[in-house]
Amino acid sequence: MGFALNKPDNAAGSATPAIAIGLFVAFGGVLFGYDTGIISGILAMKYWRTLFSTGYINPQDNLPDVSSAQSSMIVSLLSAGTFFGALVAAPVADSLGRRYGMIVDSFVFTFGVILQTIATSIPLFVAGRFFAGFGVGLLSATVPLYQSETAPKWIRGTIVGAYQLAITIGLLLAAIVNNSTKNRMDTGSYRIPVAIQFAWAIILVAGMLMLPESPRYLIKRDRLEDAAKSLSRLRRLDINDAAIVEELAEIQANHEFELSQGRAGYREIFKGTIGKRLATGCVVQALQQLAGVNFIFYYGTTFFEKSGIQNSFTITLVTNIINVCSSFPGLYMVEKWGRRSLLLFGAVGMCVSQFIVAIVGTVATSTIANKVLIAFVCVYMFFFASSWGPVAWVVTGELFPLKARAKCLSITTATNWLLIWAIAYATPYMVNTGPGNAGLQSKGLSLEQVDELYSKVSLAWKSSGFVPSIHYADAGDVTAQMELKADEKRSDQEHVERVGAQAGV
Repeated sequence: MGFALNKPDNAAGSATPAIAIGLFVAFGGVLFGYDTGIISGILAMKYWRTLFSTGYINPQDNLPDVSSAQSSMIVSLLSAGTFFGALVAAPVADSLGRRYGMIVDSFVFTFGVILQTIATSIPLFVAGRFFAGFGVGLLSATVPLYQSETAPKWIRGTIVGAYQLAITIGLLLAAIVNNSTKNRMDTGSYRIPVAIQFAWAIILVAGMLMLPESPRYLIKRDRLEDAAKSLSRLRRLDINDAAIVEELAEIQANHEFELSQGRAGYREIFKGTIGKRLATGCVVQALQQLAGVNFIFYYGTTFFEKSGIQNSFTITLVTNIINVCSSFPGLYMVEKWGRRSLLLFGAVGMCVSQFIVAIVGTVATSTIANKVLIAFVCVYMFFFASSWGPVAWVVTGELFPLKARAKCLSITTATNWLLIWAIAYATPYMVNTGPGNAGLQSKGLSLEQVDELYSKVSLAWKSSGFVPSIHYADAGDVTAQMELKADEKRSDQEHVERVGAQAGV
């Protein structure tokens, strides 16, 4: 095949219509990525923080802000909505069809955007996040379903992977818009980024009104004539062409064989070979999120600020540009290297990058350390965007038989969103300091003070209240030495008392 992805000689008709349609439908990923991306910047906007604050003062800058609990709720409610939307996507796509299903999904998303745009307090904003997420969840399961059922098999991986590319473009657009409005001291600071989403929904709906339905869905509904028309349009061949007749006959025969093996209700898809495929798809989608990329997307701006990095909005914009550019080699390699090899390549690269970020972020706080941190966050983004980002959607789009495809894809996609929700919900509690937070950071402590932390604090969730009391720089400080010995003695006495209590003494 050489370097290019060439059409096989035995592939009849033109692949151009199917490729163009598949790439356009990937536009649904822009809604996904943009809605995910804007919240990172909005949470850091001074006007939004002041307007939506309910009395909490951020100790970092002494400005009004939302608390960790409120931040967690605002970010994670989108993911909760997407989880339920993904689960509902199967009956919607099977009853209305893939095409009309995506149109309905877009209207649900638009309703959520309306609520967020008019909101001036947390409850309405959160409700908007949920409904927007519900619409995104519906689309996130239906778009790869439609793409996998319409794309030519020789380029299906690239077409379905383009959905992830569209997500990265949405994230980049969100970073650009946030960077443009962040300094506005009026409601336009957040309303402009939110309201722009109307344009994305309008573009998707307008396009879907003109596109054909999936021929495989039409065969599933016993609409053979409509399936022939759809396939002839996708392949740019006459409806009576031998290649169209042969491909339709193959799809129909395969579907009938699947049905002869039993129906695919929700109980059946968890059994046998379909159950094994479903488990594979769920694990792949879960691992995509456990790789941690959405920490950067949701909290990247705030994270860079708290790490002492200037121009955090600009850094977030840079990481999103790298995310988009890195998706292109992934779309090529998914067909050249195969799915499994590319996933292994990405996993190794992300692992190494994350270890370096963790080590540098823990032991150093200098300007050079910040540059190293940024550099390896960017390296991490490259490995994710060129591997696990697109390939997870490709793998799940290819795994399932027609009779179970919509149900299985909705469950694997819901798994993805469940993990996104867990990460989005837990992160503020994990990394913020103060009452009610875990404060899982050793930032601002020397290595010696970290030793003191572990000797004095036995429970991790109490670590945020730790204040170092020993300064080892003055080796002749008798008071520090006496305090250290007293702490050791007290620790030994508590240990003896616990052992005695366990022994019944």
